[in-house]
Amino acid sequence: METRKIQITGGSTYTVSLPKGWAKRNDVTEGSVLGIHPDEHTLILAPTHIDNSTEGHLDVTDSSDEELVRSVIAMYVSGFERITLEMDRVTTDVRRAIRSATKNLAGLEVVEEKNRTVTVQVLFDASQFSISNTIARMQVIALGMLNDAITALKELDCTLARDVVDRDNDVDRLWFVISRMFRKSLRTPTAVEELGLPRERCFDFYTGARQLERIADHAAKIGTVAIDLETIPEDVAESVTKLHEETQVIINTAIEALLTDDREDATRLANRARDSVSTMDEHIRAINGLLRNLDSRHAQQLRLGVDSLSRCADYGGNLAEAALQKAAPRP
Repeated sequence: METRKIQITGGSTYTVSLPKGWAKRNDVTEGSVLGIHPDEHTLILAPTHIDNSTEGHLDVTDSSDEELVRSVIAMYVSGFERITLEMDRVTTDVRRAIRSATKNLAGLEVVEEKNRTVTVQVLFDASQFSISNTIARMQVIALGMLNDAITALKELDCTLARDVVDRDNDVDRLWFVISRMFRKSLRTPTAVEELGLPRERCFDFYTGARQLERIADHAAKIGTVAIDLETIPEDVAESVTKLHEETQVIINTAIEALLTDDREDATRLANRARDSVSTMDEHIRAINGLLRNLDSRHAQQLRLGVDSLSRCADYGGNLAEAALQKAAPRP
């Protein structure tokens, strides 16, 4: 770390010299303009002539369709604005894989196609993006999925169960855009200004969104169990319903704690959610006791669903932990 002493020029202006090595590496010379980004007790300096837009190139010649999709998602989340995919020939399968990737990534569109390259670009306005609103939307979808998954399990409704599985992509789409904006906030001060949140707050919201994405995954797993299930005893269905109701209260309480700006309310709500998680073990043991009376295959199917529901409650506890960290006094 280098240090510089503050000087006063003209009787009222504070000045500080820049490290010569840093100036040379960033092409800063006499007359250059620097952007000054205040971040509480820190000032971040960045040359304004540097283009913050990011363009990436990826050779997908030997990639499978799944590898191509995962690579595009990874570059999107990493913060690339424009991605050019290079290959020997743009085939129908490649176009289908690229469409699959863009469908699950907010604002990503194909903008150019040639014989050997396809270029996709992010077109949404990051300055209009709200992490808190996106988390609230994830909450609605994920809890709707969980509610319908339990209904499908009790009523053996395969159509509803398949719909739950399909909706997992809607949550993933929101999760990817939150991941993208969080990673950009770590990389550039302009991203922090666009979001209007300090980096620590971005991390708290990122952590919360991750739990909601996992809840949606387990709702989809319960939906998969419901598709294969042939019957469910009434006493098991009633116990699962009660467990679901408790889980839903935990998640909603934790999300409310995470999104509120009142530290006292956040702490109270988060602790309530955490305490509720610790009381669920007894209900889960009771359900497992009921499952022992079933044949092994039937019991195993239902146990998978109960385990996923239990994990959703645990993720609600993780949401509460994120809310407690957000509400804690800052050093």
